[in-house]
Amino acid sequence: MAKAIAASFLVLLLAFPTVFGTDHDVGESAGWALGTNYATWASGKTFRVGDNLVFKYDSTHEVDEVDESSYNSCSSSNSIKNYKGGNTKIELSSTGKRYFLCPTAGHCAGGMKLEINVVAAASGTPPTTPSGTPPSKSPSPPSESGSPATNSTSPPSPKSSGAVSVSSGIALLVGSAIVFAFMA
Repeated sequence: MAKAIAASFLVLLLAFPTVFGTDHDVGESAGWALGTNYATWASGKTFRVGDNLVFKYDSTHEVDEVDESSYNSCSSSNSIKNYKGGNTKIELSSTGKRYFLCPTAGHCAGGMKLEINVVAAASGTPPTTPSGTPPSKSPSPPSESGSPATNSTSPPSPKSSGAVSVSSGIALLVGSAIVFAFMA
């Protein structure tokens, strides 16, 4: 009986889906520093709810999260949150645009600013219409700045793996508990 329970736990551990997101090292090996094009860095990535942004920087830099207007004007006077310390991990907990900049004088104007769009966490199976074809993607409305509409969903990049839904893991856990109850 003990061997059957141990084997069941092993199966549970191997089958339990990953519910953690991806850590995105901002700027890769260059980190959060002058001389990096963060728009280019972010362009090939999909940021999902459950992922984290990891900023690595030296003592001459900080990270401020700001609104769109402050981002566009390189102003940190009304920052949403300020981060210091050289190694900052920011969880992406909701969908939508997020804006970050370095508040050190001249650094934002020198390119130390990052805009990302966070999309919903990936589920195990993409939704399909009854005919089996993928649903059409509708463009998001234009921003107040007048920039053209962009597609709010983008294909996942090879380096990015989104989180699997927590409900799938809970269902697997509950099902395993029922199996254990009948085995005892």
